[in-house]
Amino acid sequence: MKRIWLLAVTLSLFLVSCKKEEKVVVLAEGDWWAKMDVSATDALPVTFYLSKDSVGDYNMEMRNAEERILIDEIELNGDSIRINMPVFEGYVVGTFSEKEIHGSFIKESLDRTVPFTAIYGKRDRFEITAEPNVDISGIWETHFDIGTDEEYPAMGIFMQNGNSIKGTFRTLTGDYRYLDGVVDGDSLKLSTFDGTHVFLFTAKVTDSTLQGVFYSGNHSVEKFVGKRNEAYELPDPNTLTYLKEGYDKFDFSFPDTEGNMIGMSDDRFKNKPVLVQIMGTWCPNCLDETRFYVDYFEKNPDLDVEIVALAFEYAKTKEKAEQGINRLVQREKLKYPVLLAQYETSNKSKANEKLPMLNHVLSYPTTIYIDREGEVKKIHTGFNGPATGERYEDFTKEFDQTIRELVSNEEDNSK
Repeated sequence: MKRIWLLAVTLSLFLVSCKKEEKVVVLAEGDWWAKMDVSATDALPVTFYLSKDSVGDYNMEMRNAEERILIDEIELNGDSIRINMPVFEGYVVGTFSEKEIHGSFIKESLDRTVPFTAIYGKRDRFEITAEPNVDISGIWETHFDIGTDEEYPAMGIFMQNGNSIKGTFRTLTGDYRYLDGVVDGDSLKLSTFDGTHVFLFTAKVTDSTLQGVFYSGNHSVEKFVGKRNEAYELPDPNTLTYLKEGYDKFDFSFPDTEGNMIGMSDDRFKNKPVLVQIMGTWCPNCLDETRFYVDYFEKNPDLDVEIVALAFEYAKTKEKAEQGINRLVQREKLKYPVLLAQYETSNKSKANEKLPMLNHVLSYPTTIYIDREGEVKKIHTGFNGPATGERYEDFTKEFDQTIRELVSNEEDNSK
């Protein structure tokens, strides 16, 4: 009996000793370089910085030109890792060692998966093999999806310094946000990863022409061409969407995430200017616009304006869509209601059915400006985000002027 007891104690001590010797895998803190495979031959590069916060949790700072995105939901279990994107539903899942991560970026609602690899160490976003042949700083008249029925115009806005280039493409529906890259000889390379967009642009360039390919993840490839044109302008975003003939009001009635129906006829909207934001929690341009609204009205608390957002979600279930809305509201500290207008698809033709008074929903986001009497004063399609530089500054000035006119008219009419 004594021998059995000694054997049990010895085995127990051995197991405890082995357990103590198990090495906990940690991630190296500092600069990392990652790539996302968008085709069999092309990969989108991105850089990030990994650190620990005061309680020992990992934080990731994703970098695209001037943009810094804090990713603070990183889950480790053994050698498994899950990196949840802020606001958006996408996540990276895979395995890791101290200096490598191997896995996939996944967007479940769209059934999309992109291979993801990250390597510890500071390195350039793109490899540079030659001095630039050209300087493409300036404005470029561009057309995407050329040679198809889906062709659409865009404005390239670039700033080049040596090999380094930053900028974006504006379209009728918004912009492609912060693009970061290089001109390598006669090759243009630009990329961004912001938690949902997986965008890579490659092109051959001359002093006056671009000819390239646009990869959106590994599910979409578009050819594009561009020519230098400093005078080029896209159509006025205030003229693209309007009330159809026979309608003199904009109306809606949709539930919030608690099931409460909210509509334009509610008391909260009576005798007040109203902004109706048509958006989706999956949409980065919508997030840019939402952050702008939150910041603007925090800085101008005297402007009595109601805001309401109508969310068109591609989440497959109502519960998932509501989770996405609540996540946006909590993380961005929204003080205005976000209503679930649609789920399971963000198809714009379906959105048109929900809002039949509009000629079309061309873009997420779209904002309707309504005066105190319920009259639509303006409908703005898309959003020129901070990556568009002067265009963003122009928008902020126009927005401020429009809001103050609406509020001023309200005050004048109330006298």
